[in-house]
Amino acid sequence: MNKVALITGANRGLGKAIAIGLAAMQYQTVLMGRKPAELEEVANQIQNESSPKAQIVVCDITNTGDVKKAIADLVSKYGQIDVLVNNAGIYFNGSVDIPEDEFVKMLETNLTAQYSILQEIVPQMKRQKSGYIFNVASRAGKIGFAGSGAYSASKFGLVGLSEALYRELNHLGIRVTALCPGWVNTKMAFEAGTTLNEDQMIQPDDLFKTIEWLLSLSPGACVKEVVLETPYNIS
Repeated sequence: MNKVALITGANRGLGKAIAIGLAAMQYQTVLMGRKPAELEEVANQIQNESSPKAQIVVCDITNTGDVKKAIADLVSKYGQIDVLVNNAGIYFNGSVDIPEDEFVKMLETNLTAQYSILQEIVPQMKRQKSGYIFNVASRAGKIGFAGSGAYSASKFGLVGLSEALYRELNHLGIRVTALCPGWVNTKMAFEAGTTLNEDQMIQPDDLFKTIEWLLSLSPGACVKEVVLETPYNIS
């Protein structure tokens, strides 16, 4: 039986690249997101590359009830979840000057929803005595950038939660790594106002290659976090 990988925000950008890469590694991929047409497009691309047929789960990750049911259904169907890529997220520019509802929405999407998913996945991985959790944070989860304080707050929270789980779960055979990239060549980067061009940024496939490397390490090797930077804006 193929190992099972659940990827949130799999319809575009990082999630899409990671899903396609894991499928090429013969993982049974589960694509979770809010946009069925885009998820179908990714699933079709995976199928055309002779990888295991992807399963689509249309779900708003901020709807805790839907998330819990979706994950329970996946466990019932496959009996296991070997890899979780907690990738879905949103960005609003600003620090204390953004509307409170935007700040709350970012926290709900970038932190609370990730927490809800982990509440379901971690017990399953404990039962399996195995698994790998990748929490896709951001370089803004390590550095509070001027003008992005609200986003940084959500990502700092995810990095802190990820580190706690890293220390709690590694001795149980469950690996946890926070991925903290700088500017990545995605639609979100341009929406966030990057001044870099596409070639100057980290590429989505770089995140998959990082995950591929981490999955290849021996059981005795634990990596708490990986920070990826572009040489054009290190500061």
